[in-house]
Amino acid sequence: MGVNPQSPVLELDHAHDQHLLDTMCTAPASAFQPHDKIRDLRAANLFLSLTTIGLFIVTLSLLAMEKQSQLCLHSLLLDDDANVCNGTKLAFENQLCADLEVPAPQAGGNVTNGYIGALEVDVVPNTLPFYQSSMCPVNVHWHLGSEHYSYGQFDENGDGPHGNIPRPEWAARTLTEDKHEELQAGFRCHHYNAADPKFTTTYDWKHCKGMDIGETYEVHWPHSASGACGTVNQYQTPHYDGIFCKLDMDTFSTLAAQDIANAIGVQSQVFTVVNDESYFYPDMMRGMIVDEKMGMGQDVAFYTGSTTGDTRSNEVCSMYTPITWQVDRKCHLISASSFDKLCYDMKLQRDDMSNDLHPHGSRELVSDDLVANNQARKDLR
Repeated sequence: MGVNPQSPVLELDHAHDQHLLDTMCTAPASAFQPHDKIRDLRAANLFLSLTTIGLFIVTLSLLAMEKQSQLCLHSLLLDDDANVCNGTKLAFENQLCADLEVPAPQAGGNVTNGYIGALEVDVVPNTLPFYQSSMCPVNVHWHLGSEHYSYGQFDENGDGPHGNIPRPEWAARTLTEDKHEELQAGFRCHHYNAADPKFTTTYDWKHCKGMDIGETYEVHWPHSASGACGTVNQYQTPHYDGIFCKLDMDTFSTLAAQDIANAIGVQSQVFTVVNDESYFYPDMMRGMIVDEKMGMGQDVAFYTGSTTGDTRSNEVCSMYTPITWQVDRKCHLISASSFDKLCYDMKLQRDDMSNDLHPHGSRELVSDDLVANNQARKDLR
């Protein structure tokens, strides 16, 4: 029997054979996937390599820029010529008080509430917060014991680890003993208690020098309207460079006494140092601590006087006068770490303040006849 070429059976077999042929000659899509992955990985590797090289170049550039910046900053900090206040102190030598035709009011005096000096003057102290008179702090330093006298707060009845000084014929002060024998000391506060560990426990000082736990110190913040306020040169040692930074002798000679008292002043606050963190204050750099809750900077005496220090006495007068004094009448406890933080901040200043990282000697209490009769009382709130 013959086979019909149009037979459905032949058509089925032919289609089946063609399918088998197509299947055998055409590779599945999955056969190419490993090669695609390799190609993708190579591309990714190339991209990452280029990115890494780019980041490396950027990092080197940033490091070079940072090093250059540090070198520039280091050069700036060490270059006295870049310090516009360096050497601007106006020189006024101490004078024998008895030789002065017109007595110059002196500091530090008695600031006990109700006290009035005996030297008649026609100048009044600046009783505004100093910043309201365009003045800024230009230095901070402190004295061993208090230079000022506030009865019941810092006086001959206070105490400390090295004792106190008596109130002599005219409050003349004697040199202290032990390691402070080179410094003339002032009066002590009434807080010290040898049986309380916070007054006796040793503190590991990192930045301040020559400090003692339990001791009394009077801190001074000189302010000036002629300082380099708001710049890297604001704080200076010696403080005279900060006070006269933008004031030359020709201009100074045109100022009246009241102009000087309005534009130059010192804030003063007395502390007993303790090893107790509950008395920590983070910022002693910018001026007197004013804290209503703790009673700090609330009872302030105002008067006009002079610069202080143990090179002056009741025989040798300072000629940096008249300047305004704002003195906290109370003595306060403060932690040793507060002072050490202050010394750390001083080390960060553009000018070298290392000569103020330790206590200075105290002037003897100024006699009544050299203290101005313009005392005022006000708080700084």
